[in-house]
Amino acid sequence: MAKLGFKHGQVVQELGYDDEVDDDFRGAVEAAVGSELLDEDADEVADVVICWFRDGEGDLVEALMDSVTNLAKGGIVWLLTPKKGRAGHVPADEIEEAAPAAGLHATTSVSASADWAGTRMTTPRGPRR
Repeated sequence: MAKLGFKHGQVVQELGYDDEVDDDFRGAVEAAVGSELLDEDADEVADVVICWFRDGEGDLVEALMDSVTNLAKGGIVWLLTPKKGRAGHVPADEIEEAAPAAGLHATTSVSASADWAGTRMTTPRGPRR
């Protein structure tokens, strides 16, 4: 979890949960931050939002816009998508196109787990227009 930047005390909200997500990854995040993940119905401000998304599940821009609803200023969105060659894979160019449309900037891509790729997204540093 260190490579993803999760720190003890952070509030983490999870969107897009279903039975196909990586439970080991979720458990590692909870251990790193020291608390359970907030679900999509939570109203608390989150330092980090984990957004599980698979191709064919709807509109990626909308999913990313939902991710920033409770995001703290300077917060991070981790978009988790199935890795290349797995069902539901989302091509990198689609992610790069969707991020700015949702007011985000994709900064880093990592292997989050055996089956999931992670794309780190931040809000713009300057004022929004």
